[in-house]
Amino acid sequence: MANKIELNNNYPNITESDKLYERALKVQKPVTQTLAKGPGQFTKGVAPKYLVKGKGSHVWDVDGNEFIDLNSAIGPISLGYAYPAVDEAIRQQLNDGITFSLMHPLEVELSELVQQVVPNAEAVKISKTGADVCSAAIRVARAFTGRDKVFCCGYHGWHDWYIGITSRNSGVPEAIQDLTYTFEYNDIESVKAALDETVAALILEPFIFEAPKPGYLQELSEVCKANGTLLIFDEMWTGFRVAVGGAQEYFNVKADLAVFSKACANGMPIALLTGRADVMELFNSEVFSYTTFGGEALSLAACIATINELRDKKVPQYLDEHGALLKDGYNSLAIELGVDKYTRCIGFNCRSMVTFTPDAGNGLEVKTFMQQEMIKRGILWAGFHNMCYSHTTEDIDYILTAYRDVLPLLKAAIESGNIKDQLKGEVLEAVFRKVSNYNIKPKSIA
Repeated sequence: MANKIELNNNYPNITESDKLYERALKVQKPVTQTLAKGPGQFTKGVAPKYLVKGKGSHVWDVDGNEFIDLNSAIGPISLGYAYPAVDEAIRQQLNDGITFSLMHPLEVELSELVQQVVPNAEAVKISKTGADVCSAAIRVARAFTGRDKVFCCGYHGWHDWYIGITSRNSGVPEAIQDLTYTFEYNDIESVKAALDETVAALILEPFIFEAPKPGYLQELSEVCKANGTLLIFDEMWTGFRVAVGGAQEYFNVKADLAVFSKACANGMPIALLTGRADVMELFNSEVFSYTTFGGEALSLAACIATINELRDKKVPQYLDEHGALLKDGYNSLAIELGVDKYTRCIGFNCRSMVTFTPDAGNGLEVKTFMQQEMIKRGILWAGFHNMCYSHTTEDIDYILTAYRDVLPLLKAAIESGNIKDQLKGEVLEAVFRKVSNYNIKPKSIA
């Protein structure tokens, strides 16, 4: 019998997931289209591998097991699965068609709406993925400034200009790798020391989990402007979540360009590049960045409906308030149950993360233990609280009840000194993402 969302379940039966996985291994390389959804981030032997249905904040796997989903499809689900207003917009547009031989009016309507809600959106460009618009922003920044080098901080997609500085850089020519440099978040002095006339763009996630120091983003904007470098905000996670207008609205700071995807269409594939008209003008003649499916109408309709819901229902405020219940509740439980020396929850309320201290031991083993116990209790857990509008107070109460049940087990497992022996599945894999070893250099070249 399939598991439901209850305490003290057996671990879910994942027979059908495992069968599909074995089939996938024979025909797919890799088996996942996104690392964060793949089997390396969900312990093999315990976690499901394939989901087939979502409704609100709940999902069901191929074996029929039900879970509260704390991942929100790795970001795109901002309102909830099968959200009526968005699904109806998609259905209405489907009656008239999906992709056409000429431009579609929804392209204009969406761009006007984005201009209303996103600061500094003097012009709008529509594409399909976050990597697309990040790369388009870098290309147009290079064209506008006549410079080649890029400073970055965060994760910006799979294209050569960025992925060359990560551990998964095979296939990227060294000449490309040598044009991008990483800097540490909140370290304004290192940026000041490195910026020179060769740097076209500085791109960063306005925050990941750490908050910007007071004035940090504003000062970053000022030093970039003084150097003739374009400031680009990668708002894949912050956009439409921390505020409808993203980090630019929330922190009252303008970037020259800003890119969005994930939350703006509640799961439909679309991405937005916004910014200064004089920079964006280059896309009309000098800079090439086009895609056949950029005007695909189902996603345009979904994006318009989603943004209207986000704005009209004050969704960012809801995410902040309900996310605070979860984040603060976790930290209160950790103190109450005597595990605060091992774990705490950090980040902004709309997207927080459970972390483990060095005292807890091997971080991946500890996270694996926590994941298996949360999955056992009907919560699809990967360490994040990616909030959506469909996460109810009842969901949060249940999740906190599960944490109250699991944290003493975690404490006992850590203090036993043999947590690995208590794992029912394989240890989670480390993500490749580069978040340290900052290599900022130019001034040219230091």
